[in-house]
Formats: sequence, structure tokens, C-alpha cells
Amino acid sequence: MASNTEILNRSDVEIKDTWNLNTIFPNDEAYEKAYQAVALKHVKAEHFKGTLGDSAQQLYTAIQFQEEVYKDLELVYMYAHLNFDVDTTNNKYQTYNAQVENLYTQVMSSFSFFKTELMGYDEALILKYLDEKAELKIYKHDFDVLFRKRDYILSDKEERILAEASEVLSAPTRIFSMLNNADMIFPMVKDESGNEVQLTHGRYGLFLESQNREVRKSAFMGMYKNYLDYKNTFAELLSTQVKSHNFNARIRGYKSARHAALATNSIDEKVYDALIEAVHDRFDLLHAYVDLRKKVLKQDSIAMYDLYTPLVEDVNLKISFDEAKDLVLEGLSVLGEEYVSIVKRAFDERWIDVLENKGKRSGAYSSGSYATNPFILLNWQDNLDNVFTLAHELGHSMHSFYTHQSQPYVYGDYSIFLAEVASTTNEILMTDFLLKKYTDPQVRAYIINHYLDGFKGTVFRQTQFAEFEHHIHTANQTGEALTADYLTDYYFKLNQSYYGNAIAYDAEIGYEWARIPHFYYNYYVFQYATGFSAASTLANRILSDKANIEPYLNFLKAGCSAYPIDVLKKAGVDMTSNLAVKEALSVFEIRLNQLKQVV
Repeated sequence: MASNTEILNRSDVEIKDTWNLNTIFPNDEAYEKAYQAVALKHVKAEHFKGTLGDSAQQLYTAIQFQEEVYKDLELVYMYAHLNFDVDTTNNKYQTYNAQVENLYTQVMSSFSFFKTELMGYDEALILKYLDEKAELKIYKHDFDVLFRKRDYILSDKEERILAEASEVLSAPTRIFSMLNNADMIFPMVKDESGNEVQLTHGRYGLFLESQNREVRKSAFMGMYKNYLDYKNTFAELLSTQVKSHNFNARIRGYKSARHAALATNSIDEKVYDALIEAVHDRFDLLHAYVDLRKKVLKQDSIAMYDLYTPLVEDVNLKISFDEAKDLVLEGLSVLGEEYVSIVKRAFDERWIDVLENKGKRSGAYSSGSYATNPFILLNWQDNLDNVFTLAHELGHSMHSFYTHQSQPYVYGDYSIFLAEVASTTNEILMTDFLLKKYTDPQVRAYIINHYLDGFKGTVFRQTQFAEFEHHIHTANQTGEALTADYLTDYYFKLNQSYYGNAIAYDAEIGYEWARIPHFYYNYYVFQYATGFSAASTLANRILSDKANIEPYLNFLKAGCSAYPIDVLKKAGVDMTSNLAVKEALSVFEIRLNQLKQVV
């Protein structure tokens, strides 16, 4: 493993620390052959145009053909983008990634007539076909979802134009990624030992946890200097992405980009507003948390870069990846032997790409397709936060694994609204496990502090992001120019309202909007907060009664076979109100008071 001052080249990373993409294709040549096969096959979709309503058999044949093409497309897409993400400077995989994104656009265009044509038929005819042919019955919910969107499906010609334009309309996301991950070089900063170290996305979080305030400040200032230098470029990218979201919503007849994004998963916009309202009502908790930090750190005021360093001193929880594996396996054992056995496969079969290397995409994620095992990208640092990151991404992967094993292809994915529930449930279960494992009051305080920091980052921070995201989409919709100064000014003021008067705000925090990739994801971030709230309820149910494990595993297996709100209800959580959010905030208050007693 690399030293603290060294960033590995991709070629220097040991095989055991990389994911095994040979399970997708044995080599690049096999990928290229599969790529060409998809490129030749998808154009045959034209043969089905105008025939989908001819008979039940013809409809079934067309659906099967579409699924075959998309399954094959997902394989080549996964191989290209996973290879690219571990080294974004590699020209070959840059090419593969660009080519497969173009192919994805072509395939979408080829099948763009499907929805339009089906919308042209009487719903009664489709239901009749479902009764006539047994193999079509599984698609009933899928057709129900489709016909709910009838008012927002355009003509065949218009759908084809939008499909063809999708690659261009999503360009700001790709450009942001290249600029943020491949091209931007951050300055050298001094670590706690006084060594000059290259600042990276992965190391930034580690530096902010430092007990040395000068290290934290140096990393913070070094990070945001780059974003200040490129503020106009980042503003133009984000503004263009927002315009793209608003354009797509407007052209389809939605009231707003938020309406369009949430309607995709049949989520009422009231859920979004209720989240923000519930969090606003308990700003006092976040202000109390900040005030506690100020007292413990013994400062008249604290800065934003003081919000991540542990409040408990003299606790050494430096954890290697191998040690983290054992902790996670033991911590998640509450979910049963079957669950743990699959997690072991993730380690043994190299589902995980562990270490940070030059050109590797920052952060962490779980990805995969219906026909592959899940894949987890990490940029491992030896700290407790990364243990929780591992558990978090394994939650995503287990959700995907169970869904792929339990559902047919049509329901082999899960709604974005549910995406953060399984991952956060794992984190909460790990918190409970670690608090039981460690009896030392200082260590327990450290873990509680970590929970509070995680809650702050997932519920308070992501709700702040959600509020910012909705504001800039609404501002653009009403004609406001999203300049760098406008974005910075609003973000700075929003930050002040969330964190209160105890913070001494450096101007640099106003530029944080420029480094957040989720602002390009079209109303994704609010689901971190709602997901955490739902997970809090699910985890408490599992810990209080083993009988609740089976409903939870059924939740993991459900995929998108039902509406996401209904999937959660079956598991025991009703998100149509903000009760789960309020309950989660109450747990935060309890943990905050526990930490106060210790420190």
C-alpha cells in the first residue's frame, strides 16, 4: 500500500486491490467484439416500428429484443466506464468510454419509438394482450408506470430528437468530471509531520480530520483556491446543466425540473418540501452541534474546516482495509448468514477497487449491471470514515445483488428514491455494532461523534444541497442568470442559515457549490436525507426484533416491481409524511446529548 506522501500510478496497484473486470469480458478484444455486435444489432429495432400492437406475440417478441440489446449494451458500458474510472488519463479507455456513451445514445434513439407507439394504443388493448400471453403478465406494473406518464410522452419524431440530443445535453456532467478529476491539479500542503504532500480529493477529507488546525486550514484554502480560479468555468457548466434539466422538463410539459425528476419515481413533490421543512424546524440541533464543537475545541469561533476533525482526542482508530473487512463482516452479521456470505464474495471475488491512484475518479460508488456482479470503487484511507464508506457501498451492492437475483430484467433495478436506504441502513447497523464492541468511553464518544458527523453530512448537508439545487433551477426557470457571483452569494448565505452564528465564515465556503458533482444529477441529493431517515427506522426495527430481518431482505429483493413508496411501506416505513425524518432528528438529539455528557 502507498505511503501517505505517495500517489500510486495505476500500473503499480497490486492485483488484489483491483476489481476483476474479466468477469465482464476476458480482454479488450472481447469487449470490442461485443461493442460491434451491439452496434449492429440495435438498428434492427426499426423492424418492430408500427407493429407493437399487432398481437400479443409481436409485443412480446419486441420487448424481448429490446431487453437483449440493453443487456448487451450494459455489459459493454460497464466494461468501458469502470476501466475509465480507475484511470481517467488512459487514452484507450477515454476512447472506449466516449464510444460507449455515443452507442448508448444510438440505442436509445433506436428504441425511442417504443413508448410513443405504445402510448398510441388503447390501454385496454395492452391489458388484453397481457391476459392472452402468460409471459407478458410480469410487465403489468411496467405498463402501469408507462401509462401514468402518457401526458409527458412526445411524438415519435420528438422522442427521437431528444434521444439523439441526450449526449449533448449531458455534456456538462462529463466536462465537469474531466476538469474536476483529470485536469485539475491541487497544490502541495503540509501534513501533521510537516511533509509536503499532494492535495487530492481523497486526501482532502483526511486532512480535514486532522487534529492540527493549520493542516485543516491549509487543505481547505488549497482546495478552494482552484475553484476560485475556475469559478466562471464551473458556473457556466452548472448553469448549462440546470438549463438542460429545465429544457427537458419544459419540452415534455412538466411544471418544473423537480416535478419531472420526482415524477419519474412517482414521488410527490410534497415529500421534498416536507424534508426541508422538517430540517428547518430543527436548525437548533445543528446550531447546538456547532456550539458544542466550539466549546470542545476551545475556540471563540470555529471555521467550516473545523467541522470534521474528531472531538475526542487520544483515540487511535487507524484501520487498514483488511481490518475493515473483518469489522464489516462482524457488524453486518445481524442481517443473517446468507447476507454475510454474499458480502464475503465481494471481498474474495474482487468486486472492489480499493486504492487511490493517479487519474482515478474521486469518491466512492457501487455500480454494475443485471448480468454482472456489483463493483465498488473506493479511494481507501485508513480511517473510521472509510470503514463506514465500505459498509455503505456494500449496502448498495447487496441491494443490487438481491434485486438482480430475485427480479426479472424489467424490474432488475431500484428507484433512485430507494437507492440510499440500504447503504445507510448498513452504516447505522455498524454504528450500533461498534458502540457495543468498544467499551472505552473515549472510543465510544469517538464513534458517537462519527455518527453525528455522518448525520450532519447526510441529513443537514444534503438537505442544504437540495435547497440550493431547487433554488438555482427555479431561478433559471424565472430568467435569473446563474453567474459565479450569483451562485456564490446565495450558497454563502444558505450556509450561514444552516450553521448559525457560531461559525466564522471564510469567503471560500461560498465556492463549495463548484466542487459538488451531485448538483449535476437532477434532484438526486434530497434522497440521501430521506434515505437516511428511512434507514434509521429500518435499522431500529432490525435491531429491536429479528423478525424484521425478513421484511428488510424482501425490500432488497423488490427492485422496481412496485412503486418505491409502496416498497418502503411493505418494509415498515411510510415516507408519505415526514415522520421518519423527525424520528431521525430525534435520534440525532439523543446522540448529541450523549456526546455532551462525555466531552
